[in-house]
Amino acid sequence: MNAPAAPEPRASEPRAEDRPARLTVGVVGAGRVGPALAAALRLAGHRPVAVSAVSDTSRRRAAELLPDVPVVEPARVLALADLVLLTVPDDALPGLVEGLADTGAVRPGQLLVHTSGRYGTRVLDPARRAGALPLALHPAMTFTGTAVDVQRLAGCSFGVTAPEELRLAAEALVIEMGGEPEWIAEEARPLYHAALALGANHLVTLVAQSMELLHKAGVAAPDRMLGPLLGAALDNALRSGDAAHTGPVARGDAGTVAAHVAELRKHAPGTVAGYLAMARTTADRALAHGLLKPELAEDLLGVLAERPSTAAHPADPADGPQGEDR
Repeated sequence: MNAPAAPEPRASEPRAEDRPARLTVGVVGAGRVGPALAAALRLAGHRPVAVSAVSDTSRRRAAELLPDVPVVEPARVLALADLVLLTVPDDALPGLVEGLADTGAVRPGQLLVHTSGRYGTRVLDPARRAGALPLALHPAMTFTGTAVDVQRLAGCSFGVTAPEELRLAAEALVIEMGGEPEWIAEEARPLYHAALALGANHLVTLVAQSMELLHKAGVAAPDRMLGPLLGAALDNALRSGDAAHTGPVARGDAGTVAAHVAELRKHAPGTVAGYLAMARTTADRALAHGLLKPELAEDLLGVLAERPSTAAHPADPADGPQGEDR
């Protein structure tokens, strides 16, 4: 009787021969990202052995996510680990790499991984010249610095840049952490990172401002009110892009927008500039995609240009378009 054939690996899984051997893992910079990635690698069978941390907060974070892993100096991390995660702020990364290379801390054959969205592997050139194997693995995820981050890595896209000979290793590491690799060219890294920051970072600011304004308006639980609305808006935007635009700007309700500006000036003047900037961009995109009628755009853009007579004295709602479905 023939033995059953071994099942083929899933397309999302690296073949056994492509998976990296079990590695000792070190973290330089115990911010929100590094300990979470190291914890995910531990779940995949790798062994965290050292972490560097400076502040009390980073030391506590390392202790919670990587218990029993010693906190040591960065050079000692490199001495102990086969795979080193450089998880420091973007602006600190070039100096850190140069310093480690200049002091002889980098070992030939060592996997050196940074998690910056801005940089590809070129920033690791000083370490590459010392024999390191450079990888850029940027998780497209917001991190809290807690254990929930490890769970959020499941299905998370990683912006990956790697030399051709290390592509399989990079892919395998990302998949082992639960992520999905997305290949980003070296020269495209700054644009890639700007796109993510535009969406994710500014979203936090917008939501926080919205909650503050709802609280001032007397809403007891702004988060409960916004949750379903923002979830639906995000889902619609991901599915339909600009076609998902709704609201007074896309409809050309100049009177309503003027009333918004007047109320914001009165109750939250710090939000006016952001509201106007986003409304102008929304108007431009809605007009370009045929959502905003050209005959309504002139009055609307006049409000958004902060004409004193319009912004300070909202138009009567009767002057705006009526009867359109929202």
